Amino acid sequence: MSPEQVADIEAIKQLKARYFRLMDTKRWDEWAGVFTKDARLRWGPSDAEVAEGRDTIVRNVSGFLKDSVTCHHGHMPEIELVDDTHATGVWAMFDLVDHPDFLLQGFGHYHEDYLKEVGEWRIQSTHLTRLREERTPKR
Repeated sequence: MSPEQVADIEAIKQLKARYFRLMDTKRWDEWAGVFTKDARLRWGPSDAEVAEGRDTIVRNVSGFLKDSVTCHHGHMPEIELVDDTHATGVWAMFDLVDHPDFLLQGFGHYHEDYLKEVGEWRIQSTHLTRLREERTPKR
């Protein structure tokens, strides 16, 4: 592996770390910057659980999480560089969502595609698959 490839893999790891930190701290304008303009987010098996485009992703996620406290963790990245500007990755994940109506703990994986635009890696698509979800109602 070349030094450039090692640097690209590290940059993608840093990108995903920013994704989690900026979402959990609700810094939505900055969070938007981790995505390509035409990004796609899928968070479940249904076609209704898809957001297309960076602005739609930010609007949907920030709206859903506005009254929640969240903690997202990504672990054990498997990143493959496809070429100089494309990569794929799989991350084991855990999330905790303390929503006014429920407490959610999730375990699963993020499956992602990355694109390098003007020297910066961004998330082009992300698909969250859950192996286990524990949802406890509060009301």
